[in-house]
Amino acid sequence: MRSAEQWFSEYGESHRNATNKAIHWIAVPLIYATVVGLFWSLPQPHWMAGFSWLNWAVVALVPTLLFYLVMSLPLALGMLGLSALCLWICSALQAAGQSVLWWSVGVFVVMWIFQFLGHHIEGKKPSFFKDVQFLLIGPAWVIAFLYRKLGIKY
Repeated sequence: MRSAEQWFSEYGESHRNATNKAIHWIAVPLIYATVVGLFWSLPQPHWMAGFSWLNWAVVALVPTLLFYLVMSLPLALGMLGLSALCLWICSALQAAGQSVLWWSVGVFVVMWIFQFLGHHIEGKKPSFFKDVQFLLIGPAWVIAFLYRKLGIKY
């Protein structure tokens, strides 16, 4: 498996334009949150009903967080924090009687429009066209940026 630096170096090749970067710093975490929301919205099978904390979002996050853990413990911890925030948002929306599904779909579509606009401005295709794993690298790239700003090694 590639190191975090190798992933980020390759990902960064199509994320050099300041406007595209700014769009990604906002859109990537929101897309990550909407994907969590989409999994949250999947109907639970009967066997999950006995565990109030267990749903498809939690199930999907387990291998996702393991992927980040193999890359780097600090990045995995940052992604765990982002994931917990996403789960909390889904829970809060649901508790407020809001549709997690429709919020997720709406934000997902709008953020992808911005992502493609950013790549149009950049003049380069999104990295995931080359390797679908880059869909998981984007959120970690944002966390790594924050870590660098705070002087945290990953």
